[in-house]
Amino acid sequence: MSRATIERFYTAFAQLDDATMAGCYADDARFQDEVFTLNGQRETAGMWSMLCEATRKNGRDAWKLDWRVTGDASAHWDAHYRFSATGRNVLNRIDAAFTFTPQGLIQTHRDRFDFWSWSRQALGAPGLLLGWTPFLRAKVQAQAGANLAKFLKGRP
Repeated sequence: MSRATIERFYTAFAQLDDATMAGCYADDARFQDEVFTLNGQRETAGMWSMLCEATRKNGRDAWKLDWRVTGDASAHWDAHYRFSATGRNVLNRIDAAFTFTPQGLIQTHRDRFDFWSWSRQALGAPGLLLGWTPFLRAKVQAQAGANLAKFLKGRP
């Protein structure tokens, strides 16, 4: 059942179908990657909705998702997209690990990627020079958190 959830999730993600992605998470799901630490289905689904919406509006022509299931509770995915804040094209290579509820919903989702590699592509020179530092990572985390809070404000 967990493999089917992973397949449903990434098939929906490739199509920027955030509603189907949201339905893959348990109500009390937790998500973490190099930028976000989120609690609950609302925050987690909100992040994916925010990212999908930005891609549909400003970068559909650059969007491509390649993915594969690598185990019963893991996947690898490569996201090709235009980073909305800078307009720069990015290829982010990500390894995902999951745990699941007995019903097959995602309980925990941990994505891991090379932040410095991402920051060099997404941010250009600042990412190249500072992407390895805790300072830049904290700045990106704070901005992403603020963007998500603004996106979620007023949503059910």
